[in-house]
Amino acid sequence: MLELLGQVAEASAATTQAALPSAFALLPEQLEASGCPGSATNAFQKLQRPWTWSHVEPPLGQAAARWLVEHTDLRLPQVEREVSASDGTTRVVYRSGGQAFEAVHMPRDVRAPRVTICISSQVGCGMGCTFCATASMGLIRNLSAGEIVGQVLATMHRIGPKTSNQLSLVFMGMGEPLHNVTGVVQAIQTLCHPRGLGLSPKRITVSTSGVVKGIEALARAPRRPRLALSLNATSDPTRSSIMPVNRKWDLAELRAALDRWPFEARERVTIEYVMLAGVNDSDADIERLVAWLDGLPHMLNLIPFNPHHAAPGLRASSPARISEFSAALHAAGCRVTVRVNRGRDVAAACGQLVTGVGSDR
Repeated sequence: MLELLGQVAEASAATTQAALPSAFALLPEQLEASGCPGSATNAFQKLQRPWTWSHVEPPLGQAAARWLVEHTDLRLPQVEREVSASDGTTRVVYRSGGQAFEAVHMPRDVRAPRVTICISSQVGCGMGCTFCATASMGLIRNLSAGEIVGQVLATMHRIGPKTSNQLSLVFMGMGEPLHNVTGVVQAIQTLCHPRGLGLSPKRITVSTSGVVKGIEALARAPRRPRLALSLNATSDPTRSSIMPVNRKWDLAELRAALDRWPFEARERVTIEYVMLAGVNDSDADIERLVAWLDGLPHMLNLIPFNPHHAAPGLRASSPARISEFSAALHAAGCRVTVRVNRGRDVAAACGQLVTGVGSDR
């Protein structure tokens, strides 16, 4: 197998590897239709279950391995750097296609060992949200479905969990997932395939800054994940000042899009709200937020702002103010939680992911 995978370098001399489809994004029927020898379903299963891999190679048969080397891109994103936080969170910097992007591995021990992996959908981000460090990179490119799936498989193989029944995924890393909705939907379909990881779509959450066209497209996905909306303000002037996307789709259009979401029984949209002192944490914000959420199946997640180099003028709301804000919303009938920051000491917390800045980046 090592010898066969070593032929990738030779094959790429004759064929540009980037032009080949990623082996990790192809469904069994696509492998079969493309000519994969033997059982395409078995080949898919071996590619998609990292707990069966020896070293870094899927345990493929000789014929399937040779065909995949010649007809697909068998490369996983390469680990460039791995940094562990004091709370057990791990920030992993991957490199693929010449650019770096990040995933965050967050173990949880609630009732049973669980892991949440926060994954990226783009290299950088073009949304320009002032409270997010990734915005300082600008948008470099979309990640392919193979790169999205690959970061999940590579993270599982390197850190865990050992099986997918302990895994949840959140598209809350670098990028706006709904500006890459085709790649994201394709990746989710692969990740949910029963002969691969077999994830339930209910254990995958896609977070958007408010791309209404993308919300509508995601609602039609064959494997529809849970939805999260990064809201962060209760008036259009304020939201437009910190989130330029609001100039295209304002708060009324956002709420209308959520009202059209095909909710299942007991399903809720997660509303993310980064707490910014003097920007969005007033009593008037509480009143407007209660009114905006009225009638919407939701879970409101208040997120203490995580400082970063690109936002020197922003400050986090105080813990006391966040507690008051939360209590008032709860008293008004909102379902509300306060996020516990993970990985903050290694710049892996919400809004801190950025590459190419400083010696550790």
